[in-house]
Amino acid sequence: MSENMTRTHQVQIGVASFVALVLAGAALLLFGWRTRKPVVLQGAVTVQDADTRKERPIADVEVSADGGLAIHPVSSDSSGFFKIELLRSVKRGQAVTLEFRHPEYKPLDVHEFVGDKLYVAHMVPVSSRTKMPSNQPLIRVGNVRVRYSIKALTEINVGSAVQTFEVENKGNVACKGQHPCSPDGKWKAALGSASLDAGPGNELRDARASCIAGPCPFTEIESNHLPQGEQLISVTARNWSDTATFLLEAEVFHPMVSDIIHESYPVIFGEGLNFTLPSAAEGVNIQAEIDGQTVIFPLGPSLFLSWASCNARVNPDQTRVYRCALKPGYRFQ
Repeated sequence: MSENMTRTHQVQIGVASFVALVLAGAALLLFGWRTRKPVVLQGAVTVQDADTRKERPIADVEVSADGGLAIHPVSSDSSGFFKIELLRSVKRGQAVTLEFRHPEYKPLDVHEFVGDKLYVAHMVPVSSRTKMPSNQPLIRVGNVRVRYSIKALTEINVGSAVQTFEVENKGNVACKGQHPCSPDGKWKAALGSASLDAGPGNELRDARASCIAGPCPFTEIESNHLPQGEQLISVTARNWSDTATFLLEAEVFHPMVSDIIHESYPVIFGEGLNFTLPSAAEGVNIQAEIDGQTVIFPLGPSLFLSWASCNARVNPDQTRVYRCALKPGYRFQ
């Protein structure tokens, strides 16, 4: 009977161990599934064209995955870039259909496999040009230029500031340790100072001080490096002989901020216009000849032009990229 009990006990232990192993495996699988990072697909959307220079990025394209494989749909930015996150259950190598939708372009479904790659989609416009009445010619757009301003600091020399001063002393008098003395400590010396004021809003540049009269070989300027770019400067001179005269002089500059106007020509490919601007650019406008008449179009935050649709994006270095596409009824000449 004890032998039967022993066998029963062994069976129970074996069953318990098997159950424990199954539960542990299930727990590991569940933990791995929960901690596995979801796959993220990234890519770009452009206009389909045989000329790669005309493959303009398309903004605001809704990107989704067929079958609900994506967590949620996303939209492309002004550079055409998109990043879509798939469900955790989606594995690499699994088939996926990416759907691209935009009201101005034909629907596009791209059949791909989930993997570590860049997904580039090319969309076809619903109509390359809206049909115009045969008796209505296209409006010509030519001689397009981009104008903008950049604030720059300029300086105007408004004159000079001059000041003379004397340092009175009597030569050949022993110092005897009474400050001030000559540099070698032998002769009694005297100190004298003078200052210059450029006035409010002005700065002093190229300041210089020199002995101009008296026993100049027995004098020195206390500092060989006078301050620059300040409204007020001062200088001290040391004299260990008879009375000497000094001259302090500097150029007076008035700094001012002004708007420097810049002009550039955009690059045109087909019906698209492209240009870039530095980060400090302000007051952007586009000058163009519309059917031979020169017109200036301010390009405000809404990027509205009567003859083109524009978008812009900011690069990591804060420079800006602008892209404009002609509206129906217009053509570049």
